[in-house]
Amino acid sequence: MALSQDKIERISLEVIKVLFACFDNFPEDAANNRNAPFHKAFLNAFADKFQDKVSNIPFFISLSSWLQGLNTTLGQAFFENVAHILSNGEKREYTSKKLGNLSVTKQQKEAVNSIITELSTANALPNLNSENQKLFINESGDLVSAIDFSVDVFFEDAEQITAIELKSVRPNSGEMRGEKQKILEGKAALFKKFQGKKIKFFIGFPFDPTNEESETGYDKTRFLGSIINMNKFFAADEVLLASELWDFLSGEASTMEQLLQIINAIATTEFLSKYNFLNEHKNKLQNIELYKQTLREWNLYSELKLVSNETSIREKIGFDKKLNRVFNQLIFKNGEYNFDRYNVLNNLLLGS
Repeated sequence: MALSQDKIERISLEVIKVLFACFDNFPEDAANNRNAPFHKAFLNAFADKFQDKVSNIPFFISLSSWLQGLNTTLGQAFFENVAHILSNGEKREYTSKKLGNLSVTKQQKEAVNSIITELSTANALPNLNSENQKLFINESGDLVSAIDFSVDVFFEDAEQITAIELKSVRPNSGEMRGEKQKILEGKAALFKKFQGKKIKFFIGFPFDPTNEESETGYDKTRFLGSIINMNKFFAADEVLLASELWDFLSGEASTMEQLLQIINAIATTEFLSKYNFLNEHKNKLQNIELYKQTLREWNLYSELKLVSNETSIREKIGFDKKLNRVFNQLIFKNGEYNFDRYNVLNNLLLGS
């Protein structure tokens, strides 16, 4: 089943935002890295591997930095925002500065420490059901503060709380023990706060870099084995990987395929020229059909609605100076769609 038009548009806007920033920062030349002596000195050891592949070392250094920025943007913003769109979820931060610290009982705290100790010393294998039985206890007792924790994706249903920690597909060495402790204590604290509801807390990875069969496929056993200490601390059923993750978030099949289709439709070599084309009002007058076609290609249904009803909007604006100024605003500002403009003009259409 296809994603809704609203979700497709919102995901497309996230894609546009990332791409615009990428083009804005792309190293057209190596002017800022003409002198990178330490990098170049270390890269001398790989001169034979660069042969016939990299001819401009300063540009290669600049490009590597740019690619690292893209990795950071995808990991810290894009994947998380898309996950929220698909699941109707949000980010939650249970810290003293945000939503406040949660509490657990001393018995729950001891259970967390016991589980971590047993896993660390290999006296036990990760077992989701067994661990949950130790954590999900209703006995009253002295309360202590849970550790501060955040949840990248959080959504609450009538009977269940779902939390997902999104991670890089290549986490830092030694990171898994800390992630496991955070998730254990987070589950205990959420169980205490949302009494009577099921608590599910996963760790999620957006794709499987070890898979060669397809872009959206995955081999969970192989992937977990590729991460240091992953199998030591996490059971397979508390991990969501690649298409499994995206389908879980949306509740629909083939979601990862749809995400890649959306990105591929927008991320072309013509991206910047199309962006500038849409952001110039006169282009609607000169070639309205091409303008609408470009909006459809980028799934910009909100703006397509305004363009298709522009005659009516202009009639309602009349000579109102403020509304004319809003109408003539750019539809994009630094890569982000101008929803303030859209809301004002759409309200005119709705007669409010």
